Amino acid sequence: MPKNIICYGEMLWDVFPKDKIPGGAPMNVALHLQHLGHHVAMFSAIGEDKMGKKLLAFVEKYGVKTDYIQRNKEYPTGTVLVDDSDKENIKYDIVKPSAWDYIAFEEKMIREVQLADCFIFGSLAVRNQTSKETLFRLLQKDVLKVLDINLRPPHYTPELLEQLLEKADILKINEEELTILADYLNLPSKVPAALEKLSESFDIDTICVTLGAKGAMLYTLEELVTHPGYPVTVKDSVGAGDAFLAGFVIKYLEKESPEIILDYACALGALVASLPGGTPEYKPEQIEQIRKNLET
Repeated sequence: MPKNIICYGEMLWDVFPKDKIPGGAPMNVALHLQHLGHHVAMFSAIGEDKMGKKLLAFVEKYGVKTDYIQRNKEYPTGTVLVDDSDKENIKYDIVKPSAWDYIAFEEKMIREVQLADCFIFGSLAVRNQTSKETLFRLLQKDVLKVLDINLRPPHYTPELLEQLLEKADILKINEEELTILADYLNLPSKVPAALEKLSESFDIDTICVTLGAKGAMLYTLEELVTHPGYPVTVKDSVGAGDAFLAGFVIKYLEKESPEIILDYACALGALVASLPGGTPEYKPEQIEQIRKNLET
């Protein structure tokens, strides 16, 4: 049965020297969830410019609910300037200010949140006070809250991260981000102990740590489950983590076991990494084929 899911935050263009690609972690997650048959509303903002119109058309093509994508007359549609001249050290300039920095609170948002099965948010979208205030008003509602922490320096502070962690029911974080949090919060050096302390400190029952090509681990109050990941020939790693999160959320909402949740999420992330683009088209059968590859 399809779930109702909200993704809050940035939608933008990744601008490369020779091309530009629709992006933004919350938007990518929304598109994957919608593509897999769920009902997704995107809470964001774009500028009243050509890039905004193109981005909106791109999202509408997937069927994502766009009623809460605001049009801002004052600020432009978001862009990230990507310098990929050094493939081992790609540099990103997340242009500020952008329209998604100014997501204004609207009363109709409350109704949507109340009907949602899940609310997904990250740290980048609250670098500006306007979008931050809107998010924290919405997070007061009783809904499953998933924090995809998605650290992008210098767009966060330790204080902000603690405020976000205090709101989360589920945390998704990668190895590097966990190291940053461990330094800020004085967590133990061993990962299991660090996750236990993090869970206790912020009352987060479920923490998922992505490990890139090495798979992922899932900490719950009962256990720590690991998955080795699926080996694939990588064509484009952009969006793989967002696909992973989409797969994770789907199986979590379906109340599957930690093992199945991780397995499906790793398979979907691997599939997207094997295809060009952050939100490629694919069929459910392709996910199952990836999963069978490990069995054989």
